[in-house]
Amino acid sequence: MVVIDMSNELSGRVAIVTGGASGIGAASAALLAEAGASVIVADLGEGSKDKAIGRFMPHDVASEDSWRTLLADVLKHEGRLDIVVNNAGISGGAGNPETTTVENWQQVQAVNSEGVFLGCKYAIQGMKHLGTGKAASKGSIVNISSVAGLIGSAGPTAYTASKGAVRLLTKSVALHCAEQKYDIRCNSVHPGGVDTAIFNPLWQAVGHEQGKAFIGSRHPIGRMAEPRDLGEVVLWLASDRSSFVTGAEFTADGGLTAGIGRALLGTN
Repeated sequence: MVVIDMSNELSGRVAIVTGGASGIGAASAALLAEAGASVIVADLGEGSKDKAIGRFMPHDVASEDSWRTLLADVLKHEGRLDIVVNNAGISGGAGNPETTTVENWQQVQAVNSEGVFLGCKYAIQGMKHLGTGKAASKGSIVNISSVAGLIGSAGPTAYTASKGAVRLLTKSVALHCAEQKYDIRCNSVHPGGVDTAIFNPLWQAVGHEQGKAFIGSRHPIGRMAEPRDLGEVVLWLASDRSSFVTGAEFTADGGLTAGIGRALLGTN
């Protein structure tokens, strides 16, 4: 068996992970750090600081001023930016096209769609002028979407629309960077059910283990994903091992979208 050693593969590189204090973000931050990257965990609220792996910065992904402050701080203290994982997101509830309010729609889009747009915009600004040769940044932007960004759903409407926006935004960013000859790649990751706080309403209603077993049974592989399962995908996309990959979508859903006949209640 061939064992791939990722230790120190990202040595000297700097990564920002939004929503990095829990769930997929925390798993991604940990794996990037294990591979040698300097990780900045950007999350909302000081309460997340103790959970962060890496340097913590309070950050609101829906605020452009917050993005300006974050990028300026990273470039001042780290001198470069190589990886941005746009992971922060909210579920926004289970409203359908009739029951979703404009306020709910705007709240979800502000975080899940506009937040990723701003993350890509400022990632490009931070990565594109870092020189040439061996010291140059080989930038990688990884946007966390969902299977809800690939297939239709009667609800949650706002969430589904926001994740679909992330999918095509990713392709637009990838093509722009390629046309501008920036050495920056951009890809999206589409999880199925992942054991994260987004499922807390279900866990509270039926219990964690029972709920996890039910959601897992909706996946052909027979289980829910753990955050690290998705973190491994993020790590690969952040590394030079995926150097020919851009504008692509990676479905890590335990076979959920491979066929028909099963429905997942909830989101990633």
